[in-house]
Amino acid sequence: MRKNIVAGNWKMNKTLQEGIALTKELNEALANEKPNCDVIICTPFIHLASVTPLVDAAKIGVGAENCADKASGAYTGEVSAEMVASTGAKYVILGHSERRAYYGETVAILEEKVKLALANGLTPIFCIGEVLEEREANKQNEVVAAQMASVFSLSAEDFSKIILAYEPVWAIGTGKTATPEQAQEIHAFIRSIVADKYGKEIADNTSILYGGSCKPSNAKELFANPDVDGGLIGGAALKVADFKGIIDAFNA
Repeated sequence: MRKNIVAGNWKMNKTLQEGIALTKELNEALANEKPNCDVIICTPFIHLASVTPLVDAAKIGVGAENCADKASGAYTGEVSAEMVASTGAKYVILGHSERRAYYGETVAILEEKVKLALANGLTPIFCIGEVLEEREANKQNEVVAAQMASVFSLSAEDFSKIILAYEPVWAIGTGKTATPEQAQEIHAFIRSIVADKYGKEIADNTSILYGGSCKPSNAKELFANPDVDGGLIGGAALKVADFKGIIDAFNA
């Protein structure tokens, strides 16, 4: 079922103590209201077991920032989907542009990660998106369609369990900004290729988040687009006032 979602990605920030404090502050900020969207915080693995019991589960979901493409074994430092699920977390970010760029994650690797996440009851937030050179060459549709191969091997039933997040990599930390019109255009394309693969009903029920530079000042305009179902939020998720300002874009 298609939902409006605001998901925070803390990345490699916050000590355990700082993460606990941030979680408590977010709980307090949402204590007296029911957001008009699902709210998710995705934290470093070390935080998960401590943060999950602290959140008001009726208002805030918890997710991991990654999981391994292996179920278990001698993979020192890796975290399996089963280990993520054992903390009580319900979501996991996969395919993030930084992991594709810095760690060489391929379509095949991500296909395994997605399958293992689903097998362990996790909801993948699956990221796709193009870099500046690809956008300037007008190859954004080609790029995101190729990246979707990691999830297009799923059955229709399994695909319906995932969340998509489009990242305009060229507009993250570069000073460039994707317009609401650009966001809508690529989100509509993504929904169209989902419809081609799985049919209109599943496409219409798939949540597609915007993972660009989303702030309280532009969230309402971005989320007003018919194919933009919320945001995957980076730096603004580290400050409760900013994160709540984005959540409130659905309350306005």
